[in-house]
Amino acid sequence: MVLVSHSREVAESTARLARDLVGAGDPSPVVAAGGAEAGGIGTSSELVRRAVARADEGAGVVVLCDMGSAVLTVKTLLADTGPDALPEGVRIADAPFVEGAVATVVTASAGADLGMVLSAADDARTFRKL
Repeated sequence: MVLVSHSREVAESTARLARDLVGAGDPSPVVAAGGAEAGGIGTSSELVRRAVARADEGAGVVVLCDMGSAVLTVKTLLADTGPDALPEGVRIADAPFVEGAVATVVTASAGADLGMVLSAADDARTFRKL
């Protein structure tokens, strides 16, 4: 999974939380792609590309974005068919950032396939707290 946030700190702390909540065993890869490449608030296509490459183990990569331009950055990368295109099997999830990250990582770490992982992210989007 790749977490794309406007803030490096938000992406890194969410990744850490998701990994910690897996419990026993090795969590699936969770890579933060937060902030602008030179630091500060923003999003970076290059950071997303590198994060996808680090997270990709051949079974697909779920990308979760916090909002706005993070979503647009990933959608642009997914539409690219050139030499810098993201690999096959990269999917963007429509889920809340923290809850979606936890649901995705826990499900992937249990050995679920890409479809089931995306379904878990979708369930996180619809989970009501009251």
